[in-house]
Amino acid sequence: MLGQVFEITLMNLRNISARWGSSSVIIVGIAGVVAVLVGLLSMASGFNAALGSAARPDRALIIRDGTNNELSSVMGIEAINIVARYAGIDVASPELYVVVGVPKKSSGVQANVIARAVQDTAFEVRPELRIVAGRNFEPGRNEMIAGVKAVTEFAGLDIGNRVELRDSEWEVVGHFADGGSATESEVWLDFALAQTTFRREGTASSIRVRLEDASLAEEINQRLQDDPRLQLALVMEEDFFSEQSASRTAIINQFGYVVAAIMAVGAVFAALNTMYSAVSTRTVEIATLRALGFGNVPVVISVMIESLVLALVGGVLGGLLVYLYFDGYTASTLNNVSFSQVAFDFAVTPELLQLGLTWALLLGLVGGLFPAVRAARLPITTALRGE
Repeated sequence: MLGQVFEITLMNLRNISARWGSSSVIIVGIAGVVAVLVGLLSMASGFNAALGSAARPDRALIIRDGTNNELSSVMGIEAINIVARYAGIDVASPELYVVVGVPKKSSGVQANVIARAVQDTAFEVRPELRIVAGRNFEPGRNEMIAGVKAVTEFAGLDIGNRVELRDSEWEVVGHFADGGSATESEVWLDFALAQTTFRREGTASSIRVRLEDASLAEEINQRLQDDPRLQLALVMEEDFFSEQSASRTAIINQFGYVVAAIMAVGAVFAALNTMYSAVSTRTVEIATLRALGFGNVPVVISVMIESLVLALVGGVLGGLLVYLYFDGYTASTLNNVSFSQVAFDFAVTPELLQLGLTWALLLGLVGGLFPAVRAARLPITTALRGE
């Protein structure tokens, strides 16, 4: 039987070139499904990676108890001084988190961008962050540095430009990188000067801390909860960013699967139509093979293999196109937890490409099954007459 399968399949594949027009319908249709599915999911993957890559296992945020973001968190100078002296905290960086309007390069429409006001300790807490162009801002001066993703997506952030924030001008003096994380979508300012500019004197939004040991996190959080002078909570960066990305990632994934499923229905019908047409034009040929002693099962398997081969070609084509044109493509979307734009790179991962190929093969399997069964069940005498 295996020999029969091999012979019929080889004959079918050799004849694909003669049916290239109809066969290309399957390839193009399935390539479109795979491209849309993998493209949209790579957006979610990139967004999730941008937030997740900012996390370090020994770093945590201290925010107001009961909040899940820095925007709605407020703490006074007394709380900042108390936390800075806590045992188990290696470095503490009080930070002011505000949202400012900066136009997008693509549309000119004002977008919400995070302006983070920091002290020198912010760079100690984040040793991976580095200045890649220009220089760092000088404390006490209206200067800012911008993340490389923010420079790509938003207008007016080139070095030497002046940006108006809350009725004051700030000069861009440098650009920084942070390993592709969401931090690269921010602009950074001097902490003390920003407090005055944004009328937030004596307060901060959060305290970014590096712990002496990550295992101390629960103990420190419990001490914060028990301290009557404070209303603060400690959240590990991994947990914080995971919660930040969860809802947006879920929305993008759901949208991607819905759109791909709708397109998949069309691709299946195209495959069914093409394979039925292929079987119909080869009715006499298939009947002759069966009359010569070839079994029904090899006929079914050979038609299925042909459909799967065409689907595989379409899956590879769709995955390749997405990888070439979208992997690393920079875009931005609204983080609905922080109410600000996050710039990120599409990430076409091996897992997504594997998922796309799986979808392609499933579509090919469904599209080839019924025509294959029809080819095997058609009475030989009827088929030989071409009916």
